[in-house]
Amino acid sequence: MQLFSANGCQTSSMNDSELINQILNGNMNAFTFLVNRYQKLVVHITGRLIQRQDELEDVCQEVFMKVYQNLGKYRNECKLSTWIATIAYNTSINYLRKFKKGVEVNPDDSVALRNMADYGSADYEQTDLHRYIREQIEKLPVEYLTVITLFHLEEFSYQEIEQITGMPEGTVKSYLFRAKAILKEKLKFVVDQESLKMMKDITNER
Repeated sequence: MQLFSANGCQTSSMNDSELINQILNGNMNAFTFLVNRYQKLVVHITGRLIQRQDELEDVCQEVFMKVYQNLGKYRNECKLSTWIATIAYNTSINYLRKFKKGVEVNPDDSVALRNMADYGSADYEQTDLHRYIREQIEKLPVEYLTVITLFHLEEFSYQEIEQITGMPEGTVKSYLFRAKAILKEKLKFVVDQESLKMMKDITNER
């Protein structure tokens, strides 16, 4: 997904502070490079919550418009990536609440397990395990999916995830624990204990 076209300029090697100064001084090429620098992060976070490609593109565009409009309010109280991730998360959640009335935003373990389609060993034999695990991750409740994405895939700390989502650190840890428990519970009916190690590779479990 290419949200903005990159033009040749001398901003690609600038650090975040320099880019921000250039943007605030009206250099749109600098903003293009900032978008390119953080586009993957925004798409990753937003894409975990917004499934349709056309909706995803719209939400990502909205995220970067908010970044541009509010950049003057950024005060270096957290890393720029954390600040942008916060905007991406809040924009995605607000979109879900506004347009996806049926989406469950508050996680519930029993509901999550019920919503995961039954999958027998015969089915598994014809399915790649990595793809199956990723499918099960995608079926997790929104908050569980979010903390797994931020912690394991984007490697934000507990404190940074608290800043991004507004969830207390204890809640973040609890959601991570429960999400892994749900996945392990589901996978034990499909594969043996030896194969469960593949889940650690996908979630970068440490």
